[in-house]
Amino acid sequence: MLTIHKSGMQTTVQDLGRTGSQKYGVVASGAMDAYALRIANLLVGNEEHAAALEITLMGPSIHFNEDHVISICGGDLTPQSDGKTIGNWRALNAAKGQTLTFGKPRSGSRCYLAIAGGIDVPAVMGSRSTYMRAGLGGYQGRALESGDRLVIGETNADQKSAARGKSWFVPPPPYTSEPVIRVIKGRQFEAFSEASRKHFLSETFTVNPQSDRMGYRLDGSRLALAAAQEMISEAVAFGSIQVPADGNPIILMADRQTTGGYPKIAEVITVDLPLISQLKPGDHLRFNEVSIEEAQRLLKLQEKKINCLKRAIALKKEETG
Repeated sequence: MLTIHKSGMQTTVQDLGRTGSQKYGVVASGAMDAYALRIANLLVGNEEHAAALEITLMGPSIHFNEDHVISICGGDLTPQSDGKTIGNWRALNAAKGQTLTFGKPRSGSRCYLAIAGGIDVPAVMGSRSTYMRAGLGGYQGRALESGDRLVIGETNADQKSAARGKSWFVPPPPYTSEPVIRVIKGRQFEAFSEASRKHFLSETFTVNPQSDRMGYRLDGSRLALAAAQEMISEAVAFGSIQVPADGNPIILMADRQTTGGYPKIAEVITVDLPLISQLKPGDHLRFNEVSIEEAQRLLKLQEKKINCLKRAIALKKEETG
């Protein structure tokens, strides 16, 4: 069991999202940086989709009431155990009585605390993810608060020994405050003016402070359609880049709506969603167009690396078991 001493800026329970229900208007939610959550879970012996804590910018203070095996992946928010800095992207032992805290962010804006056994909160429509706007899922449908106590699921022998491999770690993605984000053309790309298409793919945009888990608002050159047109709302995805009437793009994120009526100039490719998810207000980004075939090739390569990691973890268990 865990006790939250201080809540931090925004700490929620998230898994890989509430899939299969968007056709009913139910928001998917889930981890902003799904790659980091998946790796964090694998390091402690959980299934990839197990519920973990998503920690944003200013981390919480968490007291361990029992011995646990943990891992912290994603942005480097300077985690500390009883005041001593601990590593990211590896399995670690958290002893009963220890307190986990976080300091100043060194890179990124979000990290994921996975615990062997997973966070045991009720599943709602097949997911434990928190959707705060609707008070759905997670811990009472909200961000964690001081005094909250979280139950951890049961662990097996392999999970209890997972931290024996703590001398090795998984290299993190290339998080940066100025990424070049790869995109494919959106359904309405050609409907934008030639100047807008050029600006979009050549200029730098800045993350607006009004950005959140629903969408990242960008400041930069204003984009416009070549001619005014009415659109019928259609499905959107994690990474869809819509352009509302004010001309400032919005990248739809984990808590995005299920449909949208704004024209979509582009779609962020899946492998670059973690880079977007780790940006903070004031960070800068540029866009680079790639083909659908290239986006698929990169995704297959990422999944191959994750499968190799699964095999490597299995081998480490055999070596240290």
